[in-house]
Amino acid sequence: MIARLGRILSAVFARTAPDPFVLAVLLTLVAFGAAAIWGRGPGETAFGLARTMDAWRDPSTGLWRFLAFAMQMCLILVTGHALAESRPVRAAIRAFASLPKRPAPAAAMVGLVAMAFGLINWGLGLIVGALLARDVARALEARGVRVHAPLLAAAGYTGMLVWHGGFSGSAPLTMVADIEAARVLPPDTIRLLTDELGEGWGIDLSRTLLSPMNLFVTGGLLILVPALLWLLTPGKAEPVTPMPAEEELFEDPPLPARSVPDFLERTPLIPVILAGLILWALWRFHADFSVLRMGLNEINMLMLAAGLLAHGSVRSYVASAERGAKGCAGIILQFPLYAGIMGVLAVSGLIAAFAGAMAANASEQTLPVYTMLSAGVVNLFVPSGGGQWGIQGPVALEAGLALGIAPEKMIMAVAYGDQLTNMLQPFWALPLLAITGLKARDIVGYTAVIMVAAGAWMALGLLLF
Repeated sequence: MIARLGRILSAVFARTAPDPFVLAVLLTLVAFGAAAIWGRGPGETAFGLARTMDAWRDPSTGLWRFLAFAMQMCLILVTGHALAESRPVRAAIRAFASLPKRPAPAAAMVGLVAMAFGLINWGLGLIVGALLARDVARALEARGVRVHAPLLAAAGYTGMLVWHGGFSGSAPLTMVADIEAARVLPPDTIRLLTDELGEGWGIDLSRTLLSPMNLFVTGGLLILVPALLWLLTPGKAEPVTPMPAEEELFEDPPLPARSVPDFLERTPLIPVILAGLILWALWRFHADFSVLRMGLNEINMLMLAAGLLAHGSVRSYVASAERGAKGCAGIILQFPLYAGIMGVLAVSGLIAAFAGAMAANASEQTLPVYTMLSAGVVNLFVPSGGGQWGIQGPVALEAGLALGIAPEKMIMAVAYGDQLTNMLQPFWALPLLAITGLKARDIVGYTAVIMVAAGAWMALGLLLF
């Protein structure tokens, strides 16, 4: 029954889902219309099209607001991709790919590995999941076993269902220090948190990512999602879609160096020196702030060092990073559009009104769940954990403090909603789709089923803790 539901939804989305860039344009038009009609300016005056356009084009609120953050996201993707393509990680992926002998356990294993790596770094989980899905399909097809590529690709995408509960989660990492939080949250919210929690109130990772609630929610998803992928696998008599032909990866052959530049590109000395400097800098950071205060910049530094050491040469690392940068094309093209949507909805007051309406009749027990649901809706329009936190974080924190809910719980409520509807929003699937050769419409039917089950589990965690 579950497998049939997945096939039906997959077929529906295959006929109706637009290209991600088209979706971004359509959502921009929806945001324009909603802001112009229902938005409110100073004195509760109608927002109108002129103000909507001003909010959209304004560099401080609209299209170009998160250029720095977009670079951080590209670096997470590129460094994760480069590490995933290194010989040690690729060897591990191929070893895992050879393990399953049947389609159902193969889908479950791909999902589990993708989520495990996604908890380390969302870019790494996304690329490892894509490469593993492709290699598993190849290994099973070589044995004469029929595999359904869309389900395997959907399994490889499930790292984006848990990433915000791991060590590259934007909202938890942003809140580890009040100085970092002040770059995203407005002054009024910072003052409120300072009054409530005292000076230097940074919320370290032991209260968010390593909290009992997150361990329950994220740990449960590591069991629930693979089991569901197993059940979604088509039967022997059902039609399947094979994995498209793959592109060969770059391999740096161990040839003798014929010149000084050739030697410098191939020697492991330069990667070791740079990685050593980075690790020393991270150690200094740990000495000053502790590892529980690591933010996006520190995570990117760690991924860069690990990738350099794993590749062992500048030539190999740069070639892999260049391939990873192709996956940034969607981010580069679409991020300004989503930043513009965010600016329009934020300045017009629609996001605050939407989140506030969700919380208006909430209690201490139900507010985190309502916040998660509203964050899931907002993520469809603003598929950026950091960008969304900048918009919805102040509303969630202030509403939570008013009801006596700890800030860390509201942080994770927004984080869970943000990652939940990644299973419907194809924005972050672009690199995976490029690697597997599939379309967003091919996988979203299966990810939609996973989203419903995962949402119920997240809501249970927010109610229990």
